[in-house]
Amino acid sequence: MTASATASQSVLKSHSVPLAWRDNCSALLLPLNVCRKKTYFMPWECEHERHTYEKCQYDDYVRRMKALVKQKREAAESLEE
Repeated sequence: MTASATASQSVLKSHSVPLAWRDNCSALLLPLNVCRKKTYFMPWECEHERHTYEKCQYDDYVRRMKALVKQKREAAESLEE
């Protein structure tokens, strides 16, 4: 994930985003939460923002799993030597 999808800690603190939600997709969470509050959490109103945020979360998960597989492969290769 690119660094442009990460909001600064001061912005996240001013929006009262919990620590558990401050990840690589935090910059996409801010407009989603604003939209949700503005539309009284109507699920069909913020579909684009939600889809963008969930896509970012999925891409980040895939990136982390690929890194884990690579790390495990390197560890197994080092044990074989």
